Amino acid sequence: MGVDVLLGLQWGDEGKGKIVDYLAKDYDIVSRFQGGPNAGHTIYVNGQKMVLHTIPSGIFHPHLKNLIGNGVVVDPITLQKEIEALKEQNVPVFDRLLISKKAHMILPTHRMLDAASEAAKGKNKIGSTLRGIGPTYMDKTGRNGFRIGDFTSPDFLSKYETLKNKHLTLLGLYPSIEFDLEEEEKGWMESIEFIRSITQTNGEYFVNHALSQGKRILAEGAQGSMLDIDFGTYPFVTSSNTITAGVCNGLGVAPSKIGEVIGITKAYCTRVGAGPFPTELHDEVGEEIRRQGREFGATTGRPRRCGWLDLVQLKYTCMLNGVTQIAITKIDVLNEFESLSVAKSYVVDGKTTEELPYDLNDSDIEPVYTPVKGWLTNTSFMRDKSEMPDTLKKYIMDIERYLNTPIKYISVGPGRDELFLNH
Repeated sequence: MGVDVLLGLQWGDEGKGKIVDYLAKDYDIVSRFQGGPNAGHTIYVNGQKMVLHTIPSGIFHPHLKNLIGNGVVVDPITLQKEIEALKEQNVPVFDRLLISKKAHMILPTHRMLDAASEAAKGKNKIGSTLRGIGPTYMDKTGRNGFRIGDFTSPDFLSKYETLKNKHLTLLGLYPSIEFDLEEEEKGWMESIEFIRSITQTNGEYFVNHALSQGKRILAEGAQGSMLDIDFGTYPFVTSSNTITAGVCNGLGVAPSKIGEVIGITKAYCTRVGAGPFPTELHDEVGEEIRRQGREFGATTGRPRRCGWLDLVQLKYTCMLNGVTQIAITKIDVLNEFESLSVAKSYVVDGKTTEELPYDLNDSDIEPVYTPVKGWLTNTSFMRDKSEMPDTLKKYIMDIERYLNTPIKYISVGPGRDELFLNH
């Protein structure tokens, strides 16, 4: 029995939370393995919209344990707000949630550094969510980090002050910004006391012991594969490994323990913030996709950039992740389009290729589109593949053929039940 993985194949916002929630009934444990509160996994439960930033998306299922893994960076203020919102919905969070002692903490000065660094970049901003995630991972790799397990250390306050003072020294390198550190620090300390109620565990032992007992585990990724620190559109990326390889480091499991890899993609493409986006549409079609898909960030509220489906990019992330099955979401957003386009190759610096260039920022990329006939059908009521119009079936089959990977799940709306099996 291995750890199955569910992650995004584009630039995030693919609908991972809904798919995790749908699949959770078949698992015993759901674990977040990387990222931080820049994630926004939206789930509709009994018509109620819930957005999770740190807590795994299996939290609504009574039989499940949910682990925040060591690869995640945690802001206690955000986590407290998230827990309180769930408790208002009568979700017994503390009965279902565990957190790895080796997960790193986001301090108020991490967020202050993030804001100061981004402000100093001017026009060269990378589109940070300003939640302190980058500086926290920098401290982690720099061996200065502050971890969940440090809560119980007798040197807790000393460790905190040492790291805080380091940050204040670094802040002297940047122009001053508005940030009420005293107030933020007060809220942080109060939240520390609140989240002490979460069960702390040695996550790597918890996961491997569960595997030895035959438990089924689903690893839930955040952001998307194109934001991976090594293989994404660098430097416009996040600070962690968002691909399958990140599961091993983020949970403490061997590569041989990886089972199914479920990749999530939208029926089109979106991206939030700065960075290259080969199939982006700057016209009324892009605006219509944004309107139909209500494409605004679940965490930031920022409007998402929209474009046609990019199969060159998808084939790249399927390769990186070892994807064994695909879930395609937001099919319903394209219901009213008479014609669509799909990119199956690029012209890069005058040469045709089906590979992503080394640096998408410095390359002259022109997508080569294949026209696709739209289905002009209300798909929202479909609950079986037999109900799909032939034009939609062809769209799905063409994607499968190009990626050489089965599309197993098709989502036609935000609700739990608005999804069906294709295989």
